[in-house]
Amino acid sequence: MAFQSLGLITELVRAVTEEGYTQPTPVQTQAIPIILAGADVMALAQTGTGKTAGFTLPLLQRLNNLVPNENYGRSARALILTPTRELAAQVAESVVAYSKYLPMLKSEVIFGGVNINPQISKLRRGTDIIIATPGRLLDLIEQRIVNLSKIEILVLDEADRMLDMGFIRDVKKILALLPKRRQNMLFSATLSHEIQILADSLLRSPKLVEVAKRNEAIGLVTQVIHPVDRKRKRELLSYMIGSKNWKQVLVFTRTKHGANHLCEQLISDGLTAAAIHGNKSQGARTRALAEFKSGKIRILVATDIAARGIDIDNLPYVVNFDLPNIPEDYVHRIGRTGRAGQEGTAISLVCVDELPLLKDIEKVLKRQIAQAIIPGYEPDKSIRAEPITKVRRGGGGSSSGGREPSRRGSRGSSKGSSKDSSWSRV
Repeated sequence: MAFQSLGLITELVRAVTEEGYTQPTPVQTQAIPIILAGADVMALAQTGTGKTAGFTLPLLQRLNNLVPNENYGRSARALILTPTRELAAQVAESVVAYSKYLPMLKSEVIFGGVNINPQISKLRRGTDIIIATPGRLLDLIEQRIVNLSKIEILVLDEADRMLDMGFIRDVKKILALLPKRRQNMLFSATLSHEIQILADSLLRSPKLVEVAKRNEAIGLVTQVIHPVDRKRKRELLSYMIGSKNWKQVLVFTRTKHGANHLCEQLISDGLTAAAIHGNKSQGARTRALAEFKSGKIRILVATDIAARGIDIDNLPYVVNFDLPNIPEDYVHRIGRTGRAGQEGTAISLVCVDELPLLKDIEKVLKRQIAQAIIPGYEPDKSIRAEPITKVRRGGGGSSSGGREPSRRGSRGSSKGSSKDSSWSRV
C-alpha cells in the first residue's frame, strides 16, 4: 500500500516521499484514514512504529482543508502535547518536513530549558500548530501569550510517559482551556489503568488503533540478561563494548548522578561517552545527541526522561546498566532499538539487588528474559541483596522545562526479598 491510497493529498505525499518513505507502516495505514475522517483515535503503538507521521500527516491535511474564518486571526488550531523537550523537537521537525508544500500552515515548538523570549516573539506572529511540553505551555498561557480557545485538534503523544512524569495535573489544566468541540488523539506505548481513565475522559467514541500487543516489548529486539555483581557492572560494560567493538550504544541509568558517574568512568576506561539528563542544559543535550548520532562518541548514557524523543534509525544496542523502578519503562527503553523493521539488541546488567525489579518486568512481558553469564564475571552468590534507593519517576528530574511536575510514588519493588534475593535461575 502506498501513501496515496490512504487519502493523503499530493503535497503531503510528495513531502513524505522526499523524506525517504514510500510505504506506510501499520500504525500509519490504520490511523491516517481514521484521523482524516475526523474521528477521535486511541492508538497503542510502540516507539519506532512511525506513529509521529501517523498523526502529523492527517493533522496537516485536516488543517489545510478546514480553512479558518476571518475571526480566527492567527490563533493556534492544533495542539500537540509531548512529555519531553527532545520529543517536542522531534515532532516539530516532522511537522516542518511534512508541511514543506503547505506554506500557509505555520508551526511553533515551545519547551522549557531554553530562553522563553524567542518563543514569545514567534508566537506573537501567529501560528496554526503548537507543539509543546505542558509546563512551558502553561507558563505562556499565564502570560497571555498563548490562546487555546480556537483549538480544533488535540494530540497527546506518549501519554503513558506524560502520566509517569506526573504531568496529569498540568494536562488537565490545559484540557480545561480547550473548546469542547474538537478532534482528539491519544498515543501511548502501553495501556495502563490510568491511561484508560484518561482516554475515557478525553475521547468521544474513539477508534482503536493497536499495532503491538499491549505492554509487550518490540518483537525485533533480542533481549538478554547478564547477571553480574553490582560493583563489577561498569567493568563488564567496558569489556563488552571494547572487546566486541560496539560503535553505538545507548546506556540507561536510574539516576542523573549515576549517569554522570558512569560517563566519567567510561571515559577513564578510554571510551568516548556523554551523559544526557534533566540537569543538563538543552544545548548540552542537543550537542551530545548530535555527536552520538554522528559517531563522534560511542556511548550515550541517559536517564529515562532524557531518552524520550531520541530517534536514531539504526541504533544497534541498548544497555540497561540499572533496571528501571517502573517495569513499563523497560519497554520504552528497549524500544530505542529494533526500530523501523531493523533488528536490535537490548542487554541488561542485573545484580542481586534488582531481582525483584526483573520479576516485575517479566510479569509485564509475560515471559522470562534469557540469561547468559559472561565468563570471568560470574556473580558471587554469597552477596546479599541490598535495598534499592527509591528515585522519583524518570530518573529524578524533569526534562520538560518550565515548571516542575508533581510526582506520584514509584511503582515496582524497591527492596529485595528472601524469595528474590539470589540467582536461582543461573
